[in-house]
Amino acid sequence: MNDRVTPMHALPDGEAELSLVIRLPWEDVARLGQEAGRLAAQTGRPVTLDEAVGHRLRTRQAVPTHAKPVVEQAAAVSALPRLTGTA
Repeated sequence: MNDRVTPMHALPDGEAELSLVIRLPWEDVARLGQEAGRLAAQTGRPVTLDEAVGHRLRTRQAVPTHAKPVVEQAAAVSALPRLTGTA
């Protein structure tokens, strides 16, 4: 078993809190720092990276930057060789 078991906790405001460990490139950490800076400027108080991540997840629609647009995926699928029923 992994000794990094992180249970989920219910919060009084109806949300849940789950702790997890992820590995990020330094460029992503820097972007989160910029996000924390923007959020701190808006709220007028210091903001942690955890809070910046939570804010970003709640307020922005998730769009994976590595995913191909649907049009490109459809074109790639249609370019695959067709399999016939002969075996």
